[in-house]
Amino acid sequence: MKCPFCSNSEGRVIDSRPVEGSSVVRRRRECFACKKRFTTFERIESMPLMVIKKDKRLEVFDRNKLQEGILRACQKRPISLDIVERIVSEIEEELQDYIMEVPSKVIGETVLKKLRKLDEVAYVRFASVYRQFNDIDTFLKELKKLKRKNKHKGVARQSAG
Repeated sequence: MKCPFCSNSEGRVIDSRPVEGSSVVRRRRECFACKKRFTTFERIESMPLMVIKKDKRLEVFDRNKLQEGILRACQKRPISLDIVERIVSEIEEELQDYIMEVPSKVIGETVLKKLRKLDEVAYVRFASVYRQFNDIDTFLKELKKLKRKNKHKGVARQSAG
């Protein structure tokens, strides 16, 4: 460790202790050359989760960007900010299974899965942007798929009851 006063790299650690409530270690050091004391902090360097975009570019995962997309889909729907926060936290937690990189497709499909259970309108809104619907026929196909899935759920519930 270089001394901040004289730039000498020879010194000793006088005291070392963990900082309460964190994974940081505080160290008091003394320079052999100028005899001055200084403090350093040691912490684990965490690597940010990277998102692999469709065009193969890498982008740092941004929780706010995820939340904004979900909020946009849920706009004017009976969905509280607390519920959106919970969904974002759940997705963020699921993404921790990926060591350093996660495809954007995984994030998008995870959002769709959560929104499908929560609110069909929010689901269709998000799907229209995520899957880049560019005509009314694409919307109709998605709505028909959603309707079929709901119909099958109803049949399954009736036979279980």
